[in-house]
Amino acid sequence: MTASARSVRRGRIGFAVALFALLLSCAVISPAALAGKHHKLKPPRTSYWGAWIGKQFTGTEPPYDMNGVSQFQGLIGKGLSLVETSLPFATCYSQPCSPIGFPVAAFDNIRQYGAIPVLSWASQSDPASANEPNFQLSDVINGTYDSYIQQFATAARDWGHPFFLRFDWEMTGDWFPWDEGVNGNQPGEYVAAWRHVHDIFTSVGATNATWVWCPLVSPQNSLGKLWGAYPGDDYVDWTSLDGYNWGPTPVNPHTWSSFNKIFKIDYRRVVKKIAPSKPMILAELGSNSAGGNKAAWIQNMFKQLRKNYRRVRAVIWFDIADRNIDWPLETNAAALAAFATGVQQPAFQGNNYSGTGGGPVPLP
Repeated sequence: MTASARSVRRGRIGFAVALFALLLSCAVISPAALAGKHHKLKPPRTSYWGAWIGKQFTGTEPPYDMNGVSQFQGLIGKGLSLVETSLPFATCYSQPCSPIGFPVAAFDNIRQYGAIPVLSWASQSDPASANEPNFQLSDVINGTYDSYIQQFATAARDWGHPFFLRFDWEMTGDWFPWDEGVNGNQPGEYVAAWRHVHDIFTSVGATNATWVWCPLVSPQNSLGKLWGAYPGDDYVDWTSLDGYNWGPTPVNPHTWSSFNKIFKIDYRRVVKKIAPSKPMILAELGSNSAGGNKAAWIQNMFKQLRKNYRRVRAVIWFDIADRNIDWPLETNAAALAAFATGVQQPAFQGNNYSGTGGGPVPLP
């Protein structure tokens, strides 16, 4: 072999070695870099947050006494952008029943504080029962309550500011008088009743009501069952889910379950199949302390919301000692601290909404 040939050969060998080293370097570095990229959490999406607060702070439930909200805010260290409350159609402790009008004063309290009202409005009476023959879905559909609904909607329009209207929630269960299969209600009547009430609001121009459709997460749900209760995109502004980690409470005993185990299946059904264009609010959310670590559950909840529940744009904690179950945050120092840390993220909006104009609730 000539000197010239040996030189060419050495050059080829050197080039091959360099190329091999480069490929080996890419093979070693790229997977690690890609792994880091895939496991990095996305930036949090701007969201509302708030609570449905009981009477434990002052003896009167907010928003009728907003000192409860102020005390709750003091514990959390941040203002609430949402305050939830509820109303039935009528009070029937004495006869005849008395219709309950639009809560102007209570909503003014929430607005002056700087939050957006969330009203869970129920086609039932107080005291409540799953069997109320005067409050069947057919009564809503056939116009029995049209005059009342029109007055309520007109007052909502005249109030003029955005609020969430969560009408007849948890409709796939069997504990409320508007659930199909109880109280004489028939299949298909829930959607018909919802559309009828919505149409009355539209007819009087109450566009500041933002309509929230809200099933309860449940193993008994199916895609078909949820679909059958969905009024349609033209009648729904936001979707919603209620969900609780009950734990081994004697009231409704369950196994201790993570946030993801509770919400994952129905969340995917709603955002991928039923209403893929709608934002979501978790309108009732809570964890018991019995049976596990409530603080760790809340920490994981915030991580899951950021990572896997990107369509959720509002979260409301159920801070009420319902049937003596330990839903409130303030009874558990570690849970309170975990929740406070979670909502300190700048993405969670504070009470900056006293100046909102007309129209529906905007995305945060």
